[in-house]
Amino acid sequence: MAPTPAQQKAARAKVLAGGKPAKAKTQRYLKSIEPQLREGAKSTLLMKGIRCSQGMGNLLKDMRAMQAPNAKLMTKKNQIVAFDDIEGQQSLEFLTTKNDCALFALASTNKKRPNNLVLGRTFDHQILDMVELGILRYKSIQDYGGSVPKKRIGSKPLMLFLGDLWQQDSNCKKMQNLLIDFYKGDVVSKLVVSGIDHLLVFVASQPQQEADKVNPNINTDQKLIIHQYTFFCKLKKNPDDPTSKVPIPFLVPCGPDMTMQIRRTQFAEQDLWNLSLKQPQALKKKKKKNKTTNIFGEVIGRLHIQNQDVEKLGGRKSKALRRAEKTAKAEENEALDAELDKEKEELQGEFKQTYGFEQE
Repeated sequence: MAPTPAQQKAARAKVLAGGKPAKAKTQRYLKSIEPQLREGAKSTLLMKGIRCSQGMGNLLKDMRAMQAPNAKLMTKKNQIVAFDDIEGQQSLEFLTTKNDCALFALASTNKKRPNNLVLGRTFDHQILDMVELGILRYKSIQDYGGSVPKKRIGSKPLMLFLGDLWQQDSNCKKMQNLLIDFYKGDVVSKLVVSGIDHLLVFVASQPQQEADKVNPNINTDQKLIIHQYTFFCKLKKNPDDPTSKVPIPFLVPCGPDMTMQIRRTQFAEQDLWNLSLKQPQALKKKKKKNKTTNIFGEVIGRLHIQNQDVEKLGGRKSKALRRAEKTAKAEENEALDAELDKEKEELQGEFKQTYGFEQE
């Protein structure tokens, strides 16, 4: 179990006060739970409330099977009331921090709210948002029998959200984000087709249209209803084209299936929500200046240089140019020598005319 923030603070204070530092094993564990630039999959803590029926217990087991291996199921019942008591929220924060889980689910049953399920998540060891759901209909994995294949551990689901309410209703948008956070699993850069073996379908509908379909005796109180269906995806050869290597998926209902009604919500305030979405500066991509990519995927760069004198640049010259330069230089030297000889002769003539003899 991970140490609580109070325990971590006490350990640091002990070291600063001159006490013995933690052992190497403890230091490695504390380092492993520190915030990282790229976090792995979020773990889910599944708990039972003060009273929990057998059906809600089976629901928690099915959720553990769907989220394995990133889920932990607690067997003991907890004296926790999530929405009506501040101490209940503090207990949730303590248990999620102690078990190193960012997501939690609390199942309970009472006379006022039968078959109650609370889904929530935390940020910085504090509750970020919670949604209370009433389970109106439930069909577990066991109800489909043993012949139906089950989800493989570690496989990622395909999630399909049907209905205009997912885009129109604000609570639906936040609920959609929470459901994706619950079932998305590990964050990966690439997907393998064989690793996708199940499909989750969530349908949001108006309560007026669905009240009679679910149970005529249940009063929905004009609250939103969400249907969840789970299918196993079998990849088979195309019967119409046996030569094709592209498989065709066949969907088989496998559970769990349920109909949920949103009872109460406690979503994060805008400031806390923006803080939870903040990304580390190291993960932000740096702007690449003067670089473009063409339609062929080739990177084209642009260089900005100062003005240069082309005449002073020393480039490689061909053999013909070097021979021409030598010839021109030799002719120039001959012309200079001829001019010097002429000047010398003139000076000697003037000297002889003046003194009557030649200069030695």
